[in-house]
Amino acid sequence: MATSIGPAWVKNLEELRRLEEFAGDLEFQRDWRAVKLANKKALAAVIKRRTGVKVNPESLFDIQVKRIHEYKRQHLNLLHIITLYLRLKRHPELGITPRTFIFGGKAAPGYFMAKLIIKLINSVAEVVNNDPEVKDRLKVVFFPDFNVKNGQFVYPAADLSEQISTAGKEASGTGNMKFAMNGALTIGTLDGANVEIREEVGPENFFLFGLTATEVQSLKAGGYNPLGYYDSDQELREVLDLISSGYFSHGDTQLFQPLVAMLLYRDDYLLLADYRSYVERQDEVGYIFRDEKRWTRMSILNTARMGKFSSDRAIREYCQRVWRVKPL
Repeated sequence: MATSIGPAWVKNLEELRRLEEFAGDLEFQRDWRAVKLANKKALAAVIKRRTGVKVNPESLFDIQVKRIHEYKRQHLNLLHIITLYLRLKRHPELGITPRTFIFGGKAAPGYFMAKLIIKLINSVAEVVNNDPEVKDRLKVVFFPDFNVKNGQFVYPAADLSEQISTAGKEASGTGNMKFAMNGALTIGTLDGANVEIREEVGPENFFLFGLTATEVQSLKAGGYNPLGYYDSDQELREVLDLISSGYFSHGDTQLFQPLVAMLLYRDDYLLLADYRSYVERQDEVGYIFRDEKRWTRMSILNTARMGKFSSDRAIREYCQRVWRVKPL
């Protein structure tokens, strides 16, 4: 990148905008993909060393790393994984885009439901990763001890950034910015900093799904009935029934029952309401990823348009607008 736009972007992130002129350049795209693949190979090596799971760097790296919490909806991600798994079980010849799903993060010590989500991630991984019918088309990894140091492997390797919290619940975190800065495309709701990221990178370079914050409030005020979504959506029903059956818990039908019951009878964070929209956008993600020129162009534009999120810019505006001070 430095050979194309020079090193000035390190001190002034707005300089990244100059990458836009290279977004369609085939040679630059080839170099961009080579860097991304090298980063994916580096992460794959770390995953193999720490978990024993072998993943394919050529697959779509679909990553969600953040604090484990119901409103961040790691379990919505899991519902999609199980949806793909069931499609492959029913139609082994199905030509889905190979994916590696990577989770990471910590739960509060006393947060039972978050701990149960971590258990379900690992239980789904155990089944999916060892199913010969799936082969290498789906892999699921829980990356242990996610922290800043490990993030140096994770963020640069991501193809897809999962920012799927319930609209209206998320503060303005920076994980989504780190992913986009490293050329990952975002699938997300209109929540937190996602709103500004989508404005900067362009709606055509962002996979938007789900209810808005206003729609969330309206649905809850009108008496939200998650069972209605379960009854009307066959794929969703099959996914939840599979979890309830003990399929992912060695026949134990009680282990994940608290999680399923929470979704069916309360669903405070509206996973079932957003499920179909999320799955449809994920189908689009898989389709576009197979078009490497289009995907690479979108990736480059995500990086090019992240200058606004520099802390230098934020501090400069505070100095100008709030503190009324000038640099010395």
